[in-house]
Amino acid sequence: MNTIKSEYISIIASSKLFEGINADEIIGLLPCLSATEQTYKKDSYIYHMGDTINKIGFVLSGCTHLVKEDYWGNHTILSEVMPGEFFGEAFACLPTESVGISCIATEPTKVLFLNIQKIITVCTSACNFHTRLIQNLMMILAQKNVLLTQKLDHISKRSTKDKLLSYLSAQATKQKSNTFTIPFNRQQLADYLSVDRSAMSSELCKLRDQGLLTFHKNSFTLSQSSMDEFL
Repeated sequence: MNTIKSEYISIIASSKLFEGINADEIIGLLPCLSATEQTYKKDSYIYHMGDTINKIGFVLSGCTHLVKEDYWGNHTILSEVMPGEFFGEAFACLPTESVGISCIATEPTKVLFLNIQKIITVCTSACNFHTRLIQNLMMILAQKNVLLTQKLDHISKRSTKDKLLSYLSAQATKQKSNTFTIPFNRQQLADYLSVDRSAMSSELCKLRDQGLLTFHKNSFTLSQSSMDEFL
């Protein structure tokens, strides 16, 4: 493995996966995990639905989307992965299973790949920081399961309006403010909520005209009446 730049070590050390493990320990740990770097151009596939993988990807820079694709090329965004976050862990743990989603770089992106078997298998020295790494991985898997449950809650709503208000309400609660930004543009938000973009944009305008919210690009402000109506 090539030497990881110090700026990337800082990102790795600040991530939830390596929480409680200092920079020096990370430098010593990465070779044990068969860590390798790979750079991707915007809109390039990191892996396709149907592939098999045995490594998890850790985003060092850029951004990736995990998407579900159908036969006709329609995309549904499942999640966005930013620097300091990782992806592919569930399928890497089942290397004989085909990946059910695709991973796409949404901008120039650098990914650090880690061998999942090297992560979940404690080394012969049973070092404390490797044990901590396994604990962190289990915690993150649990958190991602919660996020998936939340997404299912949004998209299970009957109407586009209710899906929007469910998602925006959750974002306001998460960011502890009725004014907040979301990580998606309009098409990405429509894909995430599994709705038609034109119908969603029309619904947003109706909600704005009704005084329930205001928005500019990916910045939103919810009025109290919109929260009361949703509840």
